[in-house]
Amino acid sequence: IREAERTNIMKEYEKKREEVVPAVVTKLLEDTGDIVVDTGTSETVMRHEEMIPGEHFEVGDRIKVFITEVRREGQVGPIVTLSRTHPGMIKRLMELEIPEIQDGVVIIKGVAREAGSRTKMAVWSNDANVDPIGACVGPRGQRVNNIVEELRGEKIDIIKYSDDPAEFIAAALAPA
Repeated sequence: IREAERTNIMKEYEKKREEVVPAVVTKLLEDTGDIVVDTGTSETVMRHEEMIPGEHFEVGDRIKVFITEVRREGQVGPIVTLSRTHPGMIKRLMELEIPEIQDGVVIIKGVAREAGSRTKMAVWSNDANVDPIGACVGPRGQRVNNIVEELRGEKIDIIKYSDDPAEFIAAALAPA
């Protein structure tokens, strides 16, 4: 790739860093379990370690990936790290799906994730009339179910954040 083109690709990825972007699987690397995806900016490799355990893809699958890192070290272009296991992916998916989070009424205070199994997310509302858990779950669970579907069935527990550590820990440990 020419240097000018490499710089443009680098700038495009830098703008998308820590964002969820759609991608299409273009190649399966059988020997490593890695996949090559087209993000619309360029093709890049997503390492097997960054995929949700048990996840298998076919060429042509449309997926969402989280851009965690962009480095200029590559000979042929920037080195881009993609992930489907990073806790930031849950946060960004929630921001995309839930208008109250986009508007800043509901705030995600923290995310703990064991990719492929379970996520715990603490939310808080700065409007007493808005239930932060209800806003995230949505009517008949539709909002959170859209995210669970994207994550291949990973459970998402949404808990109410509290400044009181005892109250917060009790909510975090309670079954969903």
